[in-house]
Amino acid sequence: MAMITTVQQHILQQQQEMLKSTGREPTGTFSWLLSGITLAAKMIEAKIRSAGLSDVYGAFGAENVQGEQQQKLDVYANQALLHCLGLRDSVAALVSEEDEEPVTFNRDAETGKYIIVFDPLDGSSNIDVNVNVGTIFSVLRRMPAELGTLEESILQPGFRQVAAGYVVYGPSTVLVYTTGNGVHGFTLDPTIGAFVLSNEKMRMPEQGSYYSVNEANAAGWPEEYRAYVEMLRTGGLQKEYSSRYIGSLVADFHRTLLKGGVFLYPPTLKQPKGKLRLLYEANPLAFIAEQAGGMATYGAGRILDIKPEGIHQRTPFCVGSRREMEALVAAVSPAATSASAR
Repeated sequence: MAMITTVQQHILQQQQEMLKSTGREPTGTFSWLLSGITLAAKMIEAKIRSAGLSDVYGAFGAENVQGEQQQKLDVYANQALLHCLGLRDSVAALVSEEDEEPVTFNRDAETGKYIIVFDPLDGSSNIDVNVNVGTIFSVLRRMPAELGTLEESILQPGFRQVAAGYVVYGPSTVLVYTTGNGVHGFTLDPTIGAFVLSNEKMRMPEQGSYYSVNEANAAGWPEEYRAYVEMLRTGGLQKEYSSRYIGSLVADFHRTLLKGGVFLYPPTLKQPKGKLRLLYEANPLAFIAEQAGGMATYGAGRILDIKPEGIHQRTPFCVGSRREMEALVAAVSPAATSASAR
């Protein structure tokens, strides 16, 4: 009988492979760091599972820094991640969608090596109707003092991520992550309380059969995006496409990763710089997509090349299979969206 592989074991195995290929001695630091994320995810999952039986549905009664109505589970998820990660000595700063400023720790640069950026509960407005939600996270390495301050380390472009991942809370709870060596999926086994390897070296199909976009906003899109979606609908890529849009970014992306296709959140007249947040939504998902063979763009260039100017910066976001994304890049005029990267 084959034995299981937990996410922590998988991280340590990857570090051993790094030792063989680079000669660098691995440490347990990152495995210990990831254990903080998985512990928080299990706490959040347990709270979601009991949401209908306890008073955690509905609004918290305050707005977050984005001007969005906080849900009770937003607040709980944020507190769980801050608590579980703040106790790790390797963490120098935590950046959350729910907090106006980074939470920093007065730790020596040799010890506090990592910055964790996260959206604690993506799609939380869907909780009340029992739709999938998720947690998204990104890990950056703190730059040496001579190269930049802690604040400058937080605002690194996405190609400098050392890890990224997300958790989908659905019929099963699934963790997907990458450290730049492929994409791997783990399913929470409630009988043993561990995330167990279920999908190793995940690859996004070269072409899918779904497009995912909020078409209610179509009147406000640049014409190039309207033409692109119409092209998909009418067989321009020699394939019939169906529309699938959940409204929880993690759930829409997870389907795109597994089934292929394209997810779009174009700029609009109302939000010309896009709606999704660069640091803790677009960057981690773009990193995962590229590691799985897909692509991600803001319309005028690669998502991972954008130099962030603020922790809550927004961006247009298009991600998906290579066939659909190459057609999108060819169709969308750089002039229409180049301002969003500045």
